[in-house]
Amino acid sequence: IDSLQIFSQLANVADAKSLVIHPSSTTHQQLTLAEQRAAGFGPETIRLSIGLEDPEDLIWDLGQALDKSVPD
Repeated sequence: IDSLQIFSQLANVADAKSLVIHPSSTTHQQLTLAEQRAAGFGPETIRLSIGLEDPEDLIWDLGQALDKSVPD
């Protein structure tokens, strides 16, 4: 998430920009792991909200961030 350049790390709604959030450590951190699983997500979940940016730019941003997350 920290390597993303276009996505903003915010929990806003009704925004025109693309957003990314890690629910387990932010919006739903008060839930136990079992409660998170029952709600259909867990620590491996990353939530994306796609805004009005060019789709190719967003795909590039996700790709470069994923490349940085995988060891050589």
